Amino acid sequence: MLEVSGLNHRYGQGERAHVAVRELSFSVEAGELACIVGPSGCGKSTLLRCIAGLIPPTEGSVRLHDDEVTGVPDDLAVVFQDYSRSLFPWLTVAKNVEFPLRWKKIGKRERAQRAQEALDAVGLAGVGTKFPWQLSGGMQQRVSIARALASRPALLLMDEPFASVDAQTRFDLEDLLRRVQREQQSTILLVTHDIDESVYLGDRVLVLSSSPASIVADLTIDLPADRDQIATRESARFVALRGEVARLLQGKQGQPGTATDEAERELTASPGDVPH
Repeated sequence: MLEVSGLNHRYGQGERAHVAVRELSFSVEAGELACIVGPSGCGKSTLLRCIAGLIPPTEGSVRLHDDEVTGVPDDLAVVFQDYSRSLFPWLTVAKNVEFPLRWKKIGKRERAQRAQEALDAVGLAGVGTKFPWQLSGGMQQRVSIARALASRPALLLMDEPFASVDAQTRFDLEDLLRRVQREQQSTILLVTHDIDESVYLGDRVLVLSSSPASIVADLTIDLPADRDQIATRESARFVALRGEVARLLQGKQGQPGTATDEAERELTASPGDVPH
């Protein structure tokens, strides 16, 4: 579905240039939910913008369906972190979800039907006539996800989509994403700095280094497909995978148990984040 080859991106020229991404290569298969996790400021968002065709890479290539990405592909959608700025407050929820469909050759009736189906999929069947400002933050982010799904993208990119909501809402949205991804066989690439989120959500986790971003490891997440916010997070395998990602981010590959308690507290969710 997606192939990234030798991707480099720098801002500026000469000695003052800032290298954000360095020699990144990976692929994502159709129907896969892959997570990219890395330290804050490592270049994750730059990578996502290059993949989305929003900015051209300095070097390397991005291919979707084996076609080189030179602009924003028609069958790609992006969900951003800041849901409050990505929705139009003067449009109803249904019209917000329909909005990207206006540029496709789709009639008015089909646009409305697709919007309703997308809202149903994210659990917002009865809010189409409301305005975004009448909804909670978690519901607004569900609208953003519904808008992305309505266009039926081949690839859905998500840039820290749950970072701006409270812990319980984040857990609800994570479970929603897993369910929708299974039901619709969506291909999703999600960027996050949250270790627990990457392990809980992903079929794979790509671990990035600090800036400039390069791939430290590509881990297969061998957890059951059906996941539970409490049982999964308490399982020995989840704890082991979380610890491995934490060690990789700390540059301690292959050294089990070397991550300090303080580093573990900083790099993983606190016990208070687990829903009761």
